[in-house]
Amino acid sequence: MNPSCNLFIIGPTGAGKTSIGRRLADHYGLSFVDLDQEVEHHCGVDVSTVFEIEGEAGFRQRESALLDALSQHTGVLLATGAGAVLASTNRQRLNERGFVVWLQVSLEQQLERLQRDQRRPLLAVPDRRERLQAMAAAREPIYRALADLAVPGQDGTVSAASERCIALIDQHWQRAATPSSLHQS
Repeated sequence: MNPSCNLFIIGPTGAGKTSIGRRLADHYGLSFVDLDQEVEHHCGVDVSTVFEIEGEAGFRQRESALLDALSQHTGVLLATGAGAVLASTNRQRLNERGFVVWLQVSLEQQLERLQRDQRRPLLAVPDRRERLQAMAAAREPIYRALADLAVPGQDGTVSAASERCIALIDQHWQRAATPSSLHQS
């Protein structure tokens, strides 16, 4: 969607949606919201516990409800969970309510970044490479179709990646005025 007053960050696990998203929110003066953190806040437990008790289906229902509520705000940068795009209603909401930025990442980058991560329930498997490849095969076509802008993943610091994102976003995002910015002089 273009123009929009919201930025939505999508992409695979380990792409940097949260760390880069925070920097983008600061740069553009947007409120930062991490969808997984919001699920944890509303449930009072971490994502792994939600998966353990309710399964992936229960988690996805909670995720969708929060995505709907949070994406209705204006002036927000929403970092989605990697699988939030799986539900067609979520894709529709993201498409209609914001400018969607896809942070891309290679499989090797994911494996390196996530090698010590024990928090992600979908990666609690013997062969992470195989799981990440399967997730990429299912999700990359969805990311590609949904994204207003794809940002190629590169090695380097979060700061450098954020600057690359800003440069690309500035070239493509037609930022709409938020209701509060219309009243400022």
